Amino acid sequence: QVQLVESGGGLVQAGGSLRLSCAASGRTFWNYAMEWFRQAPGKEREFVAGISWSGGSTYDTDSVKGRFTISRDNANNTVYLQMNSLKPEDTAVYYCAANPVVVTRSPVYWGQGTQVTVSS
Repeated sequence: QVQLVESGGGLVQAGGSLRLSCAASGRTFWNYAMEWFRQAPGKEREFVAGISWSGGSTYDTDSVKGRFTISRDNANNTVYLQMNSLKPEDTAVYYCAANPVVVTRSPVYWGQGTQVTVSS
């Protein structure tokens, strides 16, 4: 089992940057593909980005391409989401998630979420 704790959310002006972190418990973090999702008020949760267990493959949704970057540090059991050029429409609760080995966009384990608010 993997426990996930997100941090780094907050309030930022449009055009600014934030880096979200997700700390994972367990000694087998490197076995898991990691994913970020977000859910805006009144909308369904959506996939944002994913990274393979090795970090060799990354995936992201069209709306964040060129602005968000997912990365991981297996030595420190942490995955990151660097968010640049933020827009008001990026406002959402951001969730970290984990799935054994591969990115599926239907992960097994979820964190509690961290709020990101982008003001115009």
